[in-house]
Amino acid sequence: MRYFILALTLAATPLAAQDAPKDEGPSLMEQGARLFLRGLMSEMEPALTDMQGALEEIGPKLAELKPQIDQLIAMVDDVRNYHMPEKLPNGDILIRRKTPEELEKEKAAPVAPPEIEL
Repeated sequence: MRYFILALTLAATPLAAQDAPKDEGPSLMEQGARLFLRGLMSEMEPALTDMQGALEEIGPKLAELKPQIDQLIAMVDDVRNYHMPEKLPNGDILIRRKTPEELEKEKAAPVAPPEIEL
């Protein structure tokens, strides 16, 4: 009989160790994060409204420039086909196009992936 009671109490021990169901309400961390984000949004709202107004004002002007921008993109082709810009003493800025030989040399040279320091 003693062994039966001992076995019964040992079997019931895991049932008592189970966690009680948690509250469904938000935790303190969730409440803090929610308050932080609300404060951030209230501070950013005026700036976002101003930006929206500026974009609505610029939109039609950009639509007028679209053909010229498309033409420029077609002329430039790929930015990697150009050297870094150079500023001359008189203030002019030159952006030289790479020669076909320079482009071939770059393609032939193996590019090592950047090292990541840990």
